[in-house]
Amino acid sequence: MLQAGHMLKLEDLISLALEAGREINAVRAAGFDAQTKLDGSLVTIADQRAEAIIEAGLQRLAPGVPMIGEESCAEGRIPECGARWFCVDPLDGTKGFAAGGDQFTVNIALIENGAPTVGVVYAPATGELYAAEPGRALAGQCDPATAVLRAPLHAIRTTEKPAQWRIIASENSGRDARTAAFVSTLNGAPAHASSSIKFCKVAEGAADLYPRFGEVCEWDAAAGHAILTAAGGNIMRLDGAPLTYGDRAGNFLVKGFIAYSNEAAKQAALSALV
Repeated sequence: MLQAGHMLKLEDLISLALEAGREINAVRAAGFDAQTKLDGSLVTIADQRAEAIIEAGLQRLAPGVPMIGEESCAEGRIPECGARWFCVDPLDGTKGFAAGGDQFTVNIALIENGAPTVGVVYAPATGELYAAEPGRALAGQCDPATAVLRAPLHAIRTTEKPAQWRIIASENSGRDARTAAFVSTLNGAPAHASSSIKFCKVAEGAADLYPRFGEVCEWDAAAGHAILTAAGGNIMRLDGAPLTYGDRAGNFLVKGFIAYSNEAAKQAALSALV
């Protein structure tokens, strides 16, 4: 990735995500209170500190490339995107984080011409790390206490059509009637998880489909989308159209999507949506 005369490396974004993860764990260890934003969602000092670390790091690594972040948007700081910009959720899964759960992630993505091309998803509590750039999707395990990799990252890839569709959905919204009907129509094997790890499970071949029928923000999906695409899958809107990014007029909202592992999974999903 070339910008402003120097190379921005995937490893740089990984290091930034790990730094934000260490700060989140430090806040968690010290204790914190959750507050409610104007849209009714929760925010903690961990969200804010992690985003500040990421924003400063991106300005250093890629000066002049704007960042759309969940917390900066909540504060009304929404720069013009242009053809290239960063899409960041510093703490995806704040509700679970505030409740003491482990399923939350740091999400950093680079968007180019409406498509996520580079992404990092890091789960600070469990140490799960996923990262990708065009042609290369990787996964690894960090020590949660130090955010240091226990072994080199390894390549991941989506799987071909299984004997039974494995369908992963949100721990909360993924238990609604529409998701249940989707799973039933495909005679699928359901599973549930929180945060952007769901995209990564499809990317590494542990699941085939991830349906989401409610609204989410672009920063909830961008990093996982980049990883899934590099691993051989993709994401479509509920009408089958490609999912693109940068809908400033629509407040960066995505009104449902299906993440899929391969063309057969995509076609099966489309048939279930009819």
